[in-house]
Amino acid sequence: MIKEMDKDKIDKKDHILDVAERVFSELGFDGASTRVISGEAGVNMAMLNYYFGSKEGLFVAIIDRKITSSQVILQSISKDESMSAWDKIASYVDMYSERMLSNNCFQKLLYQEMGMNRRTELSDNIRNILMKNVTELTKIINEGIDSGEFKKETDIELIIATLYGTKNYIVNMPLMSSQMLGYDIQDDKILEEKLKPRLKTFMKNLLKSYLLNEHDN
Repeated sequence: MIKEMDKDKIDKKDHILDVAERVFSELGFDGASTRVISGEAGVNMAMLNYYFGSKEGLFVAIIDRKITSSQVILQSISKDESMSAWDKIASYVDMYSERMLSNNCFQKLLYQEMGMNRRTELSDNIRNILMKNVTELTKIINEGIDSGEFKKETDIELIIATLYGTKNYIVNMPLMSSQMLGYDIQDDKILEEKLKPRLKTFMKNLLKSYLLNEHDN
């Protein structure tokens, strides 16, 4: 059972992370400052530095929180012995599309930072966090290959790149994507009613036709 003092500490950290995520989304990593974030969060600089150490530490903590929550779900899917490998992939596509197409501003900020290909401690930390889900997804695909459900010649790395790359293209080029798709993907209502269902259906159909052995189709 979490002690009241520990709960207060967790609540304060989550509040700071919520505010920081919004500020980073609005101002970008370089434009945001810990002073602005602490002011918006209503906490002093000493508290922010105590919890996160630096602006880089705060940014990594935001990403870690988002990815860890997805990883917990993915690990639960991966360990479910009642599901086939394909059912696990389909469930992940649904979860990934739902969560990663939300808060497009932060998603765009994250992949802009990654796209700079900077070999810094910050970039290395971000890559290591993102690789957690890549590792879990690789396990599921290998499970399908080993069981004969998926084709032996499956290119695991490019399958994962296709899944993530499709979303990244849409998020990072919203004006181009909107023109191409025929509706404004930055409209929340359209995002929920049109884009998310369309992406889920497309990715599952694409992956199913590539992964499954013919006798399973």
